[in-house]
Parts: sequence; C-alpha cells; structure tokens
Amino acid sequence: MKLADQWAAVEAGLAADWADVRLTLTTEQPGDLARAAQALAPMSPGRTGDRLVVTVRRAGGASGPEGARRLFSLLDRERIWATIEPGTASTAAAPIPTAAPSSLAAQWDALLATLPNDWSDLLCEIDIGSTELLPRAALDCAPLNPTRDHDIVGFVFRCARVAGYGVSPAMARRCFERLDADAIPGSVGLRRVLSETGHVATQGPVWLVGGRAL
Repeated sequence: MKLADQWAAVEAGLAADWADVRLTLTTEQPGDLARAAQALAPMSPGRTGDRLVVTVRRAGGASGPEGARRLFSLLDRERIWATIEPGTASTAAAPIPTAAPSSLAAQWDALLATLPNDWSDLLCEIDIGSTELLPRAALDCAPLNPTRDHDIVGFVFRCARVAGYGVSPAMARRCFERLDADAIPGSVGLRRVLSETGHVATQGPVWLVGGRAL
C-alpha cells in the first residue's frame, strides 16, 4: 500500500479530538532511509536505528495532515517503498487553533541542514497548493528558473552549491522570502541530491524525471 494511502487509513482511525500522532516509518530498502529523511525534512524527522520517526500535528503547517499527505505522496512518486506504524495519539480537550504554516524560508533552512557537507547538486520542488497563487509564485521564483510539474501544484528547480547549472542556495532562500512576504503558503521538498560531482566540460548532471531532462 502506498504511503499516502497508509496515512489516510491512519488518519481515518484517529479520534475526533486528536491533536498529534507519532508515526514510525521503515523503508523496504535500508539504503532508501537517507533519501526518505531528506524528502521528509519539512517534518523534522528523527532517526532511531533503521527507522524514521515523525509527528503529524492536527494544527497544520509543514507537519500537518495535508503536509504529511504531500510528503508521503512524494516518497510514493520517488518509489521509496515504506510502511508506517502509528504510535500513541494525543488528544486536546479544547478546539485546536489553526497554527500559521512554517515559512518557506525556514523550511529551506531545515532542508539544507539535513544534507551532507559535501552536497553539490539538488533537484527540489515547491508545492504551492493553489492554482490561483501559481502566477505570483512563478514571478517571485523567477531566479530559480522553475519548471512546472503537473504532479503537484507547483514547480521543480535545481540548486548548485558551488558551480554548475542551478540557483545558489542563498538566491533560493531569497525567493522563498519573497513568497513569505506575499503570504503564499506551501512546502519545499527534495527530490534528488548529489555530492562531489565533477563538471567536466558540462554544466553539471542531468536528471530524467517523468521522461523529461531537468
């Protein structure tokens, strides 16, 4: 069963007044654990042995139910097969106020913090979640050279730490600050990461995603 479907089943079984639930994720291939952790960076996963632990909070934001669905769907698209086991869910006696989503700039900082020190090239995505906001988001993110991705309501873009094709990490953060200033919510995710690539008479690596070269 896909991760997104597993989460839907877990969410359907929670009490009406649930506040947060702890999930344990185990990948079928141990080598996929690091990739899963990078994709789930906006949820600040913890690692226990060969498992990842995340907490989904009903209040929303990057770790909210919808954020979890988007990130689990990303793992499904990346064919990172895994299972999730729900832990104890806490409940709230009073209605839970809706928390402001985590800023995109903060999500970007958290994502970079999970990467190895020698990373060189990234393929990332921005999920805006609303088609009405896409034109403004595309304008704010123009320096990223964003590519429309119809699997999400958003874009994919490349980032290069030292050299090669892709925006610099600092410029990417500046674009996210523009989105935050325009009150455009969303989530930032990581699809591919390479370390210590050697650009021999090229502008860097090429990724094939959905039959397209990025």
